[in-house]
Amino acid sequence: MRAMILAAGRGERLRPITDSIPKPLVKVGGKELLLWHLEKLNDAGISEVIVNSAWLSDQIKAFLGDGKKFGMSITHSQEPPGGLETLGGIVKALPFFRGEPFLVVNGDTFMDIPYTFFTKNIPLSGQAVLFLTDNPKHHPQGDFSLDKEQRVVLGHDFTFTGAAVYTPQIFSAMKVQREPLRPLFDRLIEKKSLYGKKLEGNWFDVGTEERLRDTDAYIRARNLNRSDS
Repeated sequence: MRAMILAAGRGERLRPITDSIPKPLVKVGGKELLLWHLEKLNDAGISEVIVNSAWLSDQIKAFLGDGKKFGMSITHSQEPPGGLETLGGIVKALPFFRGEPFLVVNGDTFMDIPYTFFTKNIPLSGQAVLFLTDNPKHHPQGDFSLDKEQRVVLGHDFTFTGAAVYTPQIFSAMKVQREPLRPLFDRLIEKKSLYGKKLEGNWFDVGTEERLRDTDAYIRARNLNRSDS
């Protein structure tokens, strides 16, 4: 399996920090958010990764290089100023996945979970699996619910973590353009082709300075950074 890390966002809510540093390179627990993802992907046996970027993309490319220093192979997907939003970014990167199911994670999140959890949940052709979590205090309205067959349905019980395993078929015939994911999800819900799995671990959306501090404190309290001196 190959993976994509979404790293093209501007990080408006983390300004002024993100005026000079792209959000995925902000450190939590002494380590860049991107590096947390790379290590967890590598531990799960995923060594081929594509990373999209738009805002301060030169910094992301300089940090990652070709991935060899991380024991991985990293491909870069450069997006235009302002980015392509999530769906557009995935469609642009689609050839990288060679027609096989692939994992996508948000570069501005931290998940305290082995990423083998994702690789064990592979959807059938034309389907996708979203990884969900209990609604956090900053998003009490939630995004979706699940039915008895673990299909995603409209509702407010869970929040989408940004992590998902997709099959390329659901993006067929789509053009590379600025476009969000939610309309695609709604179409898949109508077709009963969108499944969900509750995350078996803690998830953090590092979108504000307060949540950045909370995530940092969580990591340090549990000594999760293996390289932290």
